[in-house]
Amino acid sequence: MENLGLLWESTGLANFTIGQASMIGVGLLLLYLAIRKGFEPLLLIPIGFGAVLSNIPVAEISGEGGILYYLYYGIKTGVFPLLIFMGVGALTDFGPMLANPRTLFLGGAAQFGIFGTLLGAIALNFIPGLDFNLKDAAAIAIIGGADGPTSIYVASRLSPELLGAIAVASYSYMALVPLIQPPIIRLLTTEKERQIEMPQMRAVSQREKIVFPLLLILLAALLLPSAAPLIGMFALGNLMRECGVVERLSRTTQNELINIVTIFLGLSVGSKLNAASFLRLETLGILVLGAIAFALGTATGILMAKLMNRLGKVPINPLLGAAGVSAVPMAARVANKVGLESNPHNFLLMHAMGPNVAGVIGSAVAAGILLALVH
Repeated sequence: MENLGLLWESTGLANFTIGQASMIGVGLLLLYLAIRKGFEPLLLIPIGFGAVLSNIPVAEISGEGGILYYLYYGIKTGVFPLLIFMGVGALTDFGPMLANPRTLFLGGAAQFGIFGTLLGAIALNFIPGLDFNLKDAAAIAIIGGADGPTSIYVASRLSPELLGAIAVASYSYMALVPLIQPPIIRLLTTEKERQIEMPQMRAVSQREKIVFPLLLILLAALLLPSAAPLIGMFALGNLMRECGVVERLSRTTQNELINIVTIFLGLSVGSKLNAASFLRLETLGILVLGAIAFALGTATGILMAKLMNRLGKVPINPLLGAAGVSAVPMAARVANKVGLESNPHNFLLMHAMGPNVAGVIGSAVAAGILLALVH
């Protein structure tokens, strides 16, 4: 009888807590959204499964000695987000941005959501039960850039205990771009503005595409060294893509490497979705602030495009401003879709990729500024 009692106490059923059951439910919800709804499946599937694994009682899969415990070192050291950034660089074509350098302003303006949310996170401290210090606020604010790897990198540096909530919020809002952005776009633009057709882009030479990542990393090293790790890996991936002499390395970075790291990154993030660190009032605050940050970034990108139309002679479709957030390529696709609804001949996808990739650079620069000021 005693042996049966010991056997029962060693089972998961005997050790389940309400918190663990709730977090397993969250993991299953993420899996449902990824599989059934198609929301960021490449990352939400490993994150959701990691959440389920890390909340199995007794197993200690995310505890010291468990596989998720060791995988998390890839986030703790910053290796996984940086390798993801290198893969993103290898997948990125800077041609549309170089063909129309004005789109850099749109990518920059869309980062206002980051700094606006920094103030919002500090203001939330007036609510009883919430206590975000400056490092927490900076880590939460980066969600406004709609860039998952950057959010994870900054959170791992400034506020590791909030990493799970920040990662889930960041990737959730990236997946919800097609739902969040269109109402904001329609609110801030007129039908006439959405019908503006963009002129044919000029051809960008291979030399320009090779020089740009080199110039990018040199500027980062000289002006903002704290952003050099993110921008450097991004520039390396892009240089391998554009130089034309390391196609094998470029293909590996675009496919096998980024896929393997995505699995490990997702499982590592999921390991932090445990009941003790996730089921708190702060998590709700992070989710709310993340939504505000993303909406602010979308709005300021659009308003910058409208301002450029007031000051410049060559009109620019304000929809391109919404693509200034670095959710690549979802934000560009949304801009193109809304543009086609107003004008069936208005193909904005390639034009929108300019501010979209500019937003990736902008979010990395914003992350560097936050790390330099706060860390």
